[in-house]
Amino acid sequence: MKNKITLPLLLVLALVFSSISGHAQEREYYQLKTYTLKNESQEKMVDTYLKEAYLPALKRMGIDNVGVFKVRPDKFTLANKIFVLIPFASLEAFGKLESMLAVDKTYMANGAAYINATHENPPYERIASVLMHAFPDMPKMEPTAVTGSRNDRVYELRSYEGPTEAMYRRKVDMFNEGGEVELFESLGFNAVFYADVISGDKMPNLMYMTTFPNTDKRNKLWEAFGSAPKWKEISGMDIYKNTVSHADILLLYPTDYSDY
Repeated sequence: MKNKITLPLLLVLALVFSSISGHAQEREYYQLKTYTLKNESQEKMVDTYLKEAYLPALKRMGIDNVGVFKVRPDKFTLANKIFVLIPFASLEAFGKLESMLAVDKTYMANGAAYINATHENPPYERIASVLMHAFPDMPKMEPTAVTGSRNDRVYELRSYEGPTEAMYRRKVDMFNEGGEVELFESLGFNAVFYADVISGDKMPNLMYMTTFPNTDKRNKLWEAFGSAPKWKEISGMDIYKNTVSHADILLLYPTDYSDY
């Protein structure tokens, strides 16, 4: 006798799959664009373009909460980059970006100096781009509520690379199922996003950003994190050991025209 699937069961299954699909679609995508510059002239040109043309064009497309950051001054760190963090509701929205910019007359006019720059006077040395997908435990960006002087603020961008895909997935699980995201939240790290890198030059890779009003607050919170019982518990679990092969830590501050 063949098994029969009743109509009520089909309806239940449909609702379950619909719920799962809907939850997955709620997770945002992020593009991190990094401009590498060689001098102050290029920095000024990119700043002007971003402030007067690019960010206003994104807002006309309904893309808000765009962050623009620079490296905090440090005698050991070369401050030759501008970072632009852009949230997208879907991959489709990301895919349409360039074509929509191309038909935006206001953007083309306000960004003319940058857009039409010659090879003899380029506005940057190179642009790098990383595409990310938000973690399930933080599916949407939360622009920081940190206030105070923008020059004093610390926006900490971290990148963790895994030795293998399988071990990388365990590190991602540590953030989500393991409770690392919850720990950051409970301590007041003011996270902007946590995400899988789905396309970039360092794979497998995850990135996240936390924010602080100043360096002292940042240092104190990291001390609290390191001594937290929850961190000691999960970091001591065998399943999560040796899951990061390389980490990059950048301490940034927001430009005056950044959305947060």
